[in-house]
Amino acid sequence: MTEDRPSLQELTKRLLEFRDARDWRQFHSLKDLVLSLNLEASELLELTQWKSEAEFESEAESEAMRRRLAEECSDVLLYLLLIAERIGLDIQVAASQKIAANEVKYPVSRARGKATKYTKL
Repeated sequence: MTEDRPSLQELTKRLLEFRDARDWRQFHSLKDLVLSLNLEASELLELTQWKSEAEFESEAESEAMRRRLAEECSDVLLYLLLIAERIGLDIQVAASQKIAANEVKYPVSRARGKATKYTKL
């Protein structure tokens, strides 16, 4: 592991060690992990509140906003890793499979430049 770029497996191991040292697994039911993931995603969403798209894009270039975005994105990822570990999911394999499925649902020939749901392409 390099400190600045650990693998997802290394992050998960470190996260579980952090959790277990504090005896927090008892608070990590699957329901509560999913709920917590969504609360953290809402905190990420809150950063956009009351801002136009252009304002948010501009603000995202500031060091302060980049720091806040990094914190909230990290919280979302960490809860996602806890959920994946809890259900025995290899998130990297699942993500790769999802991209492959999306390639079939959204072929370039029909989806390029469109934000249309695959059922309406």
